[in-house]
Amino acid sequence: MTLLDVKDLQTSYGQVNVLAGVNFAVEAGETYALVGESGSGKTTVIRAIAGLAPAQGGSVKFDGKEIRGASEREMRPLRKDIAMMFQDPIGSLSPRLTIGSLITEPYRIQGMKDRDMQAEAKRLLEMVNLPAHFADRYPYQLSGGQARRVGVARALALEPKLILADEPTAGLDVSVQGELLNLLNDLRERLGLAMVIITHNLNVVRHVADRMGIMYLGRLVEEGSTEAIFDNPRHPYTRCLLSANPEPDPDARLERIALKGEPPSLLKRPSGCEFRERCPFAQDFCIQTPSWEVDNGHGLRCLAPLSQ
Repeated sequence: MTLLDVKDLQTSYGQVNVLAGVNFAVEAGETYALVGESGSGKTTVIRAIAGLAPAQGGSVKFDGKEIRGASEREMRPLRKDIAMMFQDPIGSLSPRLTIGSLITEPYRIQGMKDRDMQAEAKRLLEMVNLPAHFADRYPYQLSGGQARRVGVARALALEPKLILADEPTAGLDVSVQGELLNLLNDLRERLGLAMVIITHNLNVVRHVADRMGIMYLGRLVEEGSTEAIFDNPRHPYTRCLLSANPEPDPDARLERIALKGEPPSLLKRPSGCEFRERCPFAQDFCIQTPSWEVDNGHGLRCLAPLSQ
């Protein structure tokens, strides 16, 4: 069953067209990853879904209900079902509140005052493998990994159907990243959660995502199952990103593919294929504008797709 359905999502700030028509869907219980360079629009997508960024065009349906353009009053009941994990774990926590108050705050916002807040804080901390006495701590007393776990606990408080996670492993040591990813996977399986994860880390994607979308200049350029894209990336941009992924095996033969220059300004998008000026595989006909084509569940926006 489709839980989240995003069609032609568009967001602009003044003259800057940040999202130029984003399309993807997430099934119940599925993890979907959005990948791309900084500035590609990934974070804007999930903020627009959550109603935290403007969305001037397109459609966002959650559980069959249109939520794009919904007022805060209309969104409030849906906050129980859509939770957000922010990129800066400590910065997103009020320094004046204890951890116990922070993770039970969603109950107070939703008017659920009959809950035993102390018991709920203990339960939520246990879910993310933190001891009960952490309820009395303040954000400045947490490590980065502990703050991430608190963010997970707060997101889970109202038993949501969907979690929007912005760079959930950013700034963490590799061992702590692994612990957090295992925790998220375990919670997804136990609670039946769906997740949209924003990340630069392709190893994270391979570990947790069922499907993935590759973003460039506010559009998806490739989408498919994580396995299919890692095994056979069809878009040159995807191939370049994967070739730059760190390889832990020191004896592995690496075939790095260098991109040309920097991403162009959103104020002056290139004509035709927007990636062609940086693409190492560009052809003369790439001056034309590619359309979005889907073949066996694999979506692609490219005039000269790559083969195996």
